Amino acid sequence: MNAAGVPAYRRVLLKLSGEALMGSDAYGINREVLARVAAEIKSVVATGVQLAVVIGGGNIFRGIAPSAQGMDRATADYMGMLATVMNSLAMQDALEKLDVPVRVQSALRVDQVVEPYVRRRAIRHLEQGRVVIFAAGTGNPFFTTDTAATLRGMEIGADVVLKATKVDGVYDRDPVKHPDAKRFETISFDEVLEKRLGVMDAASIALCRDQKMHVRVFSIQKAGNLMRVCRGEDVGTLVKGA
Repeated sequence: MNAAGVPAYRRVLLKLSGEALMGSDAYGINREVLARVAAEIKSVVATGVQLAVVIGGGNIFRGIAPSAQGMDRATADYMGMLATVMNSLAMQDALEKLDVPVRVQSALRVDQVVEPYVRRRAIRHLEQGRVVIFAAGTGNPFFTTDTAATLRGMEIGADVVLKATKVDGVYDRDPVKHPDAKRFETISFDEVLEKRLGVMDAASIALCRDQKMHVRVFSIQKAGNLMRVCRGEDVGTLVKGA
């Protein structure tokens, strides 16, 4: 937010990893973490930012996880998509408890519980001040929720994709295994691909590069980080074109 109190972005796509919702738990959804993230989203929306969310499903089921070994890949990926619907419903409930207007749109038809994904309807919701949560990835197997986030971000005309994780940016090595790992303040999409840094999958990185969509990677575990990012502060790592 600048001196005039205007947010740095008009519309953002927040990609929230499923693992971030676990907190210190080994599995599932930590209610305290969910409530804290929902409160941060409410604060950001109150500044006038139009906010859409894509949530991963890794805290429940992931198609490429060890638990899915031996399964048909497409079947495992569909199960992962359903896990994202569960996370999206949980976030919707947490936001509604804070009186935040919210809609969930799913790429898979689950009409009894959520809306189907319709691009123009999603944009209208955002213009009306509602948070929109995009569930079920792209609706296709073999594509990650990172790809879904970049795709939806472009479809709704977002200014930036914000990837909220358990790590405070992009490192040259795994900071958990290597305490001396270096964090990048900025890095290009080409460098991410060349160094195989694993920020997002290659398809989503290439899509962002080709469409000139910036990505900011930051930790959602530090309270207030989402607001800082939306104010334009240098939090985490900015991934952009060369």
